[in-house]
Amino acid sequence: MSEPGSDPATLPEPHPTLRTRFCELTGVRYPIVQTGMGWVAGPRLVAATAAAGALGILASATMTIHDLEQAIAQVRERTDRPFGVNLRTDVADVNDRISLMIDAGARVASFAQAPSPALVNRCREAGLVVMPTIGARRHAVKVAEWGVDAVIAQGAEGGGHTGTVPTSLLLPEVVDAIGDRVVVLAAGGYFDGRGLVAALAYGADGIAMGTRFLLTADSRVPDGVKNQYLATTVTGTVVTTKVDGAPQRVIRTDLVDHLERASWLRNLPRALSSARTFRQETKTSLPALLREGRAMKQGNELTWPQVVMAANAPVMTKAALVEGRTDVGVLPTGQVVGVIDGLPSVAELIGRIVTVANQTLERLST
Repeated sequence: MSEPGSDPATLPEPHPTLRTRFCELTGVRYPIVQTGMGWVAGPRLVAATAAAGALGILASATMTIHDLEQAIAQVRERTDRPFGVNLRTDVADVNDRISLMIDAGARVASFAQAPSPALVNRCREAGLVVMPTIGARRHAVKVAEWGVDAVIAQGAEGGGHTGTVPTSLLLPEVVDAIGDRVVVLAAGGYFDGRGLVAALAYGADGIAMGTRFLLTADSRVPDGVKNQYLATTVTGTVVTTKVDGAPQRVIRTDLVDHLERASWLRNLPRALSSARTFRQETKTSLPALLREGRAMKQGNELTWPQVVMAANAPVMTKAALVEGRTDVGVLPTGQVVGVIDGLPSVAELIGRIVTVANQTLERLST
C-alpha cells in the first residue's frame, strides 16, 4: 500500500537527531510536513508524502464533506501511513468532518485558524493530534492554553495568508513561550535539509512546507503554472490584502498589480461573484454562508467588507492552480519560490532533504 518509488528501503535512514517529538507524536519517519494547500493538497500529493515517511495534510476547506470522504478513501487506498486533514473552524459541518476523520483513521487535525477550546477537546478526546498554524507568539500561547498538541509557526516568508514577523524571529519566540509543552514546527522559507537542521537548532521539532511540495511531480498543479512558479525570483512575490481582505503572499502578476491599484468598491463585483461561485461549488446554503461569515468576522477580527471579499481567495486560487487561468487567478507562494529550480517526485524531495540534513548534522558534529 505504498506509492511507487517510495519504498522505505530506498529512503535514507534519518540521523538520530531527526527523530523528534513530532515523529513520536504522529508516527511519521521524518519531521517534515506537507501543508494543506487549497486545490493543491489532494489525495495523490498527500499519499505520496505519507508513503515517503513525512506527514501529508489534505486540504478540505475547498471540499464538500462528500468530496472529503472520497479523498480520505483515496489516500487510504494508496498508503497506510499517518496523514492529516486541514479544517476550517467556521464551517457549519466541522463536527461532521471531524467524525469522518475519526472513523477513517486520520491522525492529525490541522487548522489554518485557531480552533475553539470545544473543537480542541473534541479532537483530542477522539485521539486526533490537534495542530493549528499560528503567526504570532500571543496566538501560540492562547492555543497552548487550550491544549493543542502542536503548532506550525509560520513566518512572514510563508505563502498564502501570512503574518509580518520573519521565521527567524517568530520561531525562537514561540519555542521559548510554549516549546516545553507543545510540539513546534517551523514554516516559511524552508526547502532543503539545511533549513531542517536550522529549524531544529532554534528548538523546533520539524518543518512544514507548502510551495516546495506544490513544485513536485506529484502535485496536480498544471505544468504551465508550475513553470511560472519556477520562473519567479525571491523578489517576485508581494503580500497583498486586495485578494480577500487579509494579508496574503502571492506571485506578483498583472492581475495582482491591478487589484492593488483598485479601490475596495471597484473590487466588490468580483468579490460577490466569487462568493456565489464558492457557495455553488461547496454546496453551502446562503444561511450557512452567512453564519460562516459571521464566525469568520468574529474569530479573525475582520470587517464586513473583508468578509465579503473572503471567497475571492479560493475561487481565484482555483482559477490559477486547477484551471491554469493565471490571467484571472492568483498564485499563492512563499518567498522560497525564488530558490526552487526543479520538480522532483515527493519521494525524491524527501530523500534529498533527509540526506542533506544527515550530512549537515555530521559536519557540525565533527
